[in-house]
Amino acid sequence: MTQEFTYRPKMVCSTEITFELDDENKIHNLRFRGGCNGNLKAIGRLVEGQEASKVSEILRGNTCGPRPTSCADQLSKAIDQALAEKIA
Repeated sequence: MTQEFTYRPKMVCSTEITFELDDENKIHNLRFRGGCNGNLKAIGRLVEGQEASKVSEILRGNTCGPRPTSCADQLSKAIDQALAEKIA
């Protein structure tokens, strides 16, 4: 069984991040709306089936150009929020 989560990123080109977490907190069906299409599809492929907290740890703090964040960093925030919601 999976649960879908949606996150609205801030200060990046993508406008929405959607993904599912299964009962083992593994990521499935990651999708970004907007942003750098090829790179974000690649991130989706790389994290498919991976443990969410590990993915968050790896991507946290990644920046894009002069911005203090990136779509990958925003994904880490989305994952952290989703994991907190699942626990609550």
